[in-house]
Amino acid sequence: LVGFSPSLWAHGYLTSPVSRSYACNTAQNINCGAVQYEPQSLEAPSGFPEKGPADGKIASAGVDRFSNLDEQTSIRWAKTAITPGANKFTWLFTANHVTSNWRYYITQQNWDVNKPLSRSSFELTPFCTINGAMESPPATVTHSCNVPERSGYQVILAVWEVGNTANSFYNVMDVT
Repeated sequence: LVGFSPSLWAHGYLTSPVSRSYACNTAQNINCGAVQYEPQSLEAPSGFPEKGPADGKIASAGVDRFSNLDEQTSIRWAKTAITPGANKFTWLFTANHVTSNWRYYITQQNWDVNKPLSRSSFELTPFCTINGAMESPPATVTHSCNVPERSGYQVILAVWEVGNTANSFYNVMDVT
């Protein structure tokens, strides 16, 4: 394992609000496939929205073995209630890594909840960006972000951009 890329050791996911993948790990979501065993492994090329996972593959980060995460209906996933305004987002890193930034995106108010997530589902300007200062974060990091006013079911996409590899980690959260 010593010869593998350092990015293999850089993994993380959101525990609060609970990410879709972590909700699979804790059995809040069911029939998730392999991601239930490794919610920290949703890694794809950096550069969202210009790059990154393809439309329809955003929730799985384009990782085939996690494709169950790309299923999208109004009732498929457990949802966390949040309020507009100040919210805290907590990441757990199973292996931290030098970080460029974290970015948070939210679906448009009138997105189609029954179609796979695509760039057109999201506001493409992040509602919150946290500078990682090219430092390795501690095992747990909490960000304070102001969530825009929305009603009903929304998806928040959080992108952890690793600073010294070409990849980022993609987590979606299902919220109301």
